[in-house]
Amino acid sequence: MRFIIFCRLLGLVLCGNAVTVYFASHSFRLAVVTTLGCSLLLQLGYFASVLFLIWRSSCAGKTGQEAELVDRSQEVRYQSSDDEHWNETQDVPQRNLTLGISLLLP
Repeated sequence: MRFIIFCRLLGLVLCGNAVTVYFASHSFRLAVVTTLGCSLLLQLGYFASVLFLIWRSSCAGKTGQEAELVDRSQEVRYQSSDDEHWNETQDVPQRNLTLGISLLLP
């Protein structure tokens, strides 16, 4: 949701709350106090929902990292041939990069 839409909806809710309380109690003072209390509760709810989303994304990130580690451990199994390695999960030949490095060493 865009911020401007959020601000408009928040203003609409707070104005609706103020008008409702004023017509119910006929007290301007009570309407202002109730509207400020409603504003505080809405802000606390928004802050709590942001914290929840941050917590949920960190849990999903940890789960994704664990799944990635499992995938990597399964891809490590190779069938050796002379110069190429075959990846079991993709059946794609991969060049042995250590061969070029070993030629450079004495």
